[in-house]
Amino acid sequence: MAGRLMSRCLISPLRTAMHSSGVSPAVTTVTLPIRCKVTHDTGILSVVQRRGVRKLTLNHEKKRNALSYSMLENLGRALMPTDEDPDFDDVSCVVIAAKGKVFSSGHDLNEMREPISSPTPKELFDMCSFVMRAIHDFPVPVIAQVGGLATAAGCQLAASCDIVIAGESARFATPGVNIGLFCTTPSVPLLRCVPDKKGMYMLFTGEPITAEEALVHGLVSKVVPDDELGDATINLTDHLCSLSRDVLVHGKMALREIAHERTLETSYTKASHYMAKNVKMNSCQEGIDAFLTKRKPNWNNN
Repeated sequence: MAGRLMSRCLISPLRTAMHSSGVSPAVTTVTLPIRCKVTHDTGILSVVQRRGVRKLTLNHEKKRNALSYSMLENLGRALMPTDEDPDFDDVSCVVIAAKGKVFSSGHDLNEMREPISSPTPKELFDMCSFVMRAIHDFPVPVIAQVGGLATAAGCQLAASCDIVIAGESARFATPGVNIGLFCTTPSVPLLRCVPDKKGMYMLFTGEPITAEEALVHGLVSKVVPDDELGDATINLTDHLCSLSRDVLVHGKMALREIAHERTLETSYTKASHYMAKNVKMNSCQEGIDAFLTKRKPNWNNN
C-alpha cells in the first residue's frame, strides 16, 4: 500500500498491551504500520495530530469503513503509546471520525465467512476488544464524531468513546441478530450507555435509532445539524485543549474507577480519594488561585 512503512519490531508493544489488558494476542506474526509524528495515512485510517488533538479518520468508504482486522490494528496502534510516538504525551483529546456517509458498518463479514484462515474469529474479536479497551483506558477524552450510520461494531466503537457528537442524520443499530450473529461484544459498551430495556430492544430487533433517540437514551452526548458537525467537534476540542491536561488525565482515571461501582458508599469513598488528590495537584492550585485573583490560569500544557 502506498506510503505504508512496515516493521515487525512494533509487534511486541501491542502484544504486551493485549496481554496486560487480559486479551490474548491476535496474530503474533502480523506487521503494524509505523506512524509519522504528526500525520500518517495507512490508506484506510488517517492519523493527524495538531495542537493537542489527535484525529483518527476511518477512510475506507468502499468498505463502508468496516472494522476489518487491518483497520482495528491501525486503530490500536494510534491509541497506544510507544517509543515511536513522542507526541503521545501532548495529546489532550482524541477524535474518531469517518469519511463518507457511513461512520462504520461494523466488522468485515468476509473475514468471518467460511473457509476461515487468518485471522480466526477469536483473534478478530480479541483485537476488537483490545481497541475498545484502549479507548476506555486512553488517558484523555476520546470523542466520536458520528455522521451517518454506525452499526454493529461501528455502534460499539461510538459507544466506547467518552463523548459522542452526532449529526442529525446519524443512525445507530446493532443488527447482527438479523443475519444470525448476535451483537454480543457491541452490547458491552451499549448497555453501559443506554437503559437495559432500550438496549435489549436494539439488540433483539436490530432496528436503528435516530440521533435524537440516541441522545435521549444516553448513547449520544450532543446532536447538531449535519453541516455543523465538524465545527461542533472543533469547538469541543478547542475547549478541552484550553484546560489542564493533568486534570483531564486525573479526571478520566477517577471516572473509569468510579463510574460503574455498584454501591453508593464505594463510589463516594473512591470519589473523595480522587478529589483529595486533585486538590494537591499544581494545576488545581493554579486554577483556584487564578479564579480567586480574577486572571486566566496558566496551565503547564499551554
